[in-house]
Amino acid sequence: MTIAPVQSSTSLGSSGWTDTRLILALEEVVEKELNRHLGVAKEWMPHEFVPWSQGRDFDGVLGGEAWNIEQSKVTPLGRVSLVVNLLTEDNLPSYHHEIATMFGREGAWGTWVHRWTAEEGRHGIAIRDFLLATRAVDPVELERARMNHMSEGFESDNAHSMLHSIAYVAFQELATRIAHRNTGKYAGDPLCEQLLAKIANDENLHMVFYRNLLKAALEIAPDQAMRAIADVVTGFRMPGHGIPGFERAAAQIALGGVYNLRIHHDDVLQPVLRKLHVMEIGGLGPEGMVAQNELGVFLDGLDGQARKFDERQAAMLARRAARRSAE
Repeated sequence: MTIAPVQSSTSLGSSGWTDTRLILALEEVVEKELNRHLGVAKEWMPHEFVPWSQGRDFDGVLGGEAWNIEQSKVTPLGRVSLVVNLLTEDNLPSYHHEIATMFGREGAWGTWVHRWTAEEGRHGIAIRDFLLATRAVDPVELERARMNHMSEGFESDNAHSMLHSIAYVAFQELATRIAHRNTGKYAGDPLCEQLLAKIANDENLHMVFYRNLLKAALEIAPDQAMRAIADVVTGFRMPGHGIPGFERAAAQIALGGVYNLRIHHDDVLQPVLRKLHVMEIGGLGPEGMVAQNELGVFLDGLDGQARKFDERQAAMLARRAARRSAE
């Protein structure tokens, strides 16, 4: 998913780069990346990944069969992760509003905003249809969770600058790709894995778009872009953090190996930072050098936290294995 802030005219440092100036300066890059994206993105149909033949009426108006957890092949971990992924996708109207307000609805920026929204829209459609057709989740609880989550709306952590927004989505799109891919891996249903692989591929293309945009920003406003990267990495939160019960679900997702500190450090942060050579960029001013140093210190600390998590996870899995063997 993509999250961007509302437009701000706040200056981004001593060079006078405002959000408006940056949007204009990056217009050609957006057009180039948009054309590249349209050239490599492949059409796919959500309905082809939904086993409609498994579907049947639920209880209620149609007097069908009540939902029961035993009706689904999806694993408990897969169910939790699928719901989190879907509820995150459900906030698309808020996300669209924010990026349309930020980037505008005209030119290459506007074309990208609408294209991205259309591609993201099919993710929620496909996941919900799959969950309901296969009876993987309680439909009543799912709808209540959707209503609660969307009723709260969404407010970006990066509403103070465009560069922070671009930096955030460069990492967040990759994080979402990883979350979808690993959810499919642990879902226990081959068709579900195929569907989430399709969605993950879309998210990867979105990541490349924003990563390349961030690369251009580092070239024209290196100090401000470095500051934005450092702030985003050190304060990163997934967009679904406002989902009711998110912390408990996130703990299950982390322990289950879908998304955790080790994955965040090794498979999300490091690949983007290495691709952009962020830690090797020289010629920075004082602001950029401070931000680059803060980033390095944070990454070292995060790696240490990830090692501790790995140890706790291994110990927990060993205890579970021991209990199962004793039964």
